[in-house]
Amino acid sequence: MARSKTARTAAAAPPGAEAERAKADVGGLEALWPFLKPYRGMMTGAGAALVLTAMTSLSLPLAVRRVVDNFRIDDDRLLNQYFLAALAIAGVLAVGTGLRYALVTKLGERVVADIRMAVFDRVIGMSPEFFEKIMTGEVLSRITTDTTLIQSVLGSSVSVALRNVLLFVGGMVLMLLTSAKLTALVLLIVPAVIVPILLLGRKLRNVSRENQDWIAASSGNASESLGAVQTVQAFTHEAVSRASFARITETAYDVSLVRIRVRALLTVIVIFLVFTGIVGVLWMGARDVRAGNMSEGTLVQFVIYAVMVAGSVAALSEIWGELQRAAGATERLIELLETRDTVLDAAAPRTLPRPVQGAIAFEDVTFRYPSRPEILALDGVSLNVEPGETVAFVGPSGAGKTTIIQMIQRFYDPDRGRVTLDGVALNELRRDEFRRSIALVPQDPVIFGASARENIRFGRPDASDSEVEDAARAAAAHDFIVALPEGYDSFVGERGVMLSGGQKQRIAIARAILRDAPVLLLDEATSALDAESEVAVQKAVDALARDRTTLIVAHRLATVKKADRIVVMDGGRIVAMGPHDKLVAEGGLYARLARLQFTDGIAAE
Repeated sequence: MARSKTARTAAAAPPGAEAERAKADVGGLEALWPFLKPYRGMMTGAGAALVLTAMTSLSLPLAVRRVVDNFRIDDDRLLNQYFLAALAIAGVLAVGTGLRYALVTKLGERVVADIRMAVFDRVIGMSPEFFEKIMTGEVLSRITTDTTLIQSVLGSSVSVALRNVLLFVGGMVLMLLTSAKLTALVLLIVPAVIVPILLLGRKLRNVSRENQDWIAASSGNASESLGAVQTVQAFTHEAVSRASFARITETAYDVSLVRIRVRALLTVIVIFLVFTGIVGVLWMGARDVRAGNMSEGTLVQFVIYAVMVAGSVAALSEIWGELQRAAGATERLIELLETRDTVLDAAAPRTLPRPVQGAIAFEDVTFRYPSRPEILALDGVSLNVEPGETVAFVGPSGAGKTTIIQMIQRFYDPDRGRVTLDGVALNELRRDEFRRSIALVPQDPVIFGASARENIRFGRPDASDSEVEDAARAAAAHDFIVALPEGYDSFVGERGVMLSGGQKQRIAIARAILRDAPVLLLDEATSALDAESEVAVQKAVDALARDRTTLIVAHRLATVKKADRIVVMDGGRIVAMGPHDKLVAEGGLYARLARLQFTDGIAAE
């Protein structure tokens, strides 16, 4: 839970630094163009429907003017034609609006799906250093909450905004043609409406981005606590967790109140100024009608255009806030897409010699974890592991044993020196290529929310059912799996909550056996097993390791006595090396550990 405390400390600080980087406009939405570009045909269709509906809307007041001015004529046929024309216009408007809605909604859903996949594709391949700086829950918040905002904007707000821009421009032109005097009055009001939109819009965007940051922090906090819910409950930490989550959530709420107040103020100002202008126009227009300078139909036409323009301005002020929020969300997603990984494949990667032999070498490797740069995790480690050799790493916690395992998988790159596989430096190879030659059984087995069969098949997706079951038998997992309600097809729960620790470990071992890789990494692979299962699994591991390069990390020395070599580590250095008997005879750290475990009966031979 140490990292949890750090994360909460970071979350407690206002993320205003990020908000300050936000621009004062919606320019951040430009980053969506690469995702929109493949669907230019859909955008063109939506644009055509948009123009059609805008032009149709602008033609309605002309029909209304004719009806009003000719309402008293005796020719019913002509009057009926005017009403039929108005009905036809309404029909075109309805069809065009429906088509526009279908196209822009489809476009929004498609683009957001592409963004989600792009962000996930990017994040799933990031090295562990990335996840030292950002909580998984925050990443999930960006993929879900932020993309939902973008979907709302692309699927609705953008098209509505463009439609209102067309109505505003077209309405202003037609107003000018209808009555230049009344239009001049309207134009006096427009700057008074636009200025608040621009000024308050800047504030709205910054606050919206800060609000999204706090929502993400809240998701990260909840994800971490729920992911360790049993530990939280075991240590009666519920009240502290609730208080921490409530504090962050309340902060997000407080920031959202600022956003709501700014947007409400913007709405009040815009609506009041717009309708003040309409009242003024009606007053002057009514005087012109009474003086005979304007017909009733012309006044009605002008008023309808004025309402259209006013409505479009009011709508734009509302949509502007949505665009501001979406721009902030887009920036947060683009940050993930543009995050530079510290572990990259070579521009011109080399190819491993085939078949892979499994020779591993550490050449004067020095390494510090990015989150702990003051501590040497590995200090000048040099080691050669021959193909087929079994090498065990022992030593106190923090000695660098697990770091060795991580370096072999190239989760990190050395600060100095290099790690090679069959004579080729790992940073000269494609990561996905050499990792196919490695099977891992971690100290904390990862079990997915799927069936037992699918969890084992994760080691080799193309494996047959019989191969999966053979691997389970070799890992002493078959008996407990067939005892499950649906056998191999039984759902084991999120993170394997329906299994015991030993059962999860055996499934992880079966997964590694199924992978059938030339390099096998065992990081405390039998630590969670009972004595009987450990004996069975150890036999399976011994058989599996016979033809493979095997590296074992263990605290229990009974599990490493048969290794070809035992590497003793302390403080990131190799302090001794050799077989069990030789190391015991030499005295030193290994002999002391052996004496504590075997003599005191903590572990049995």
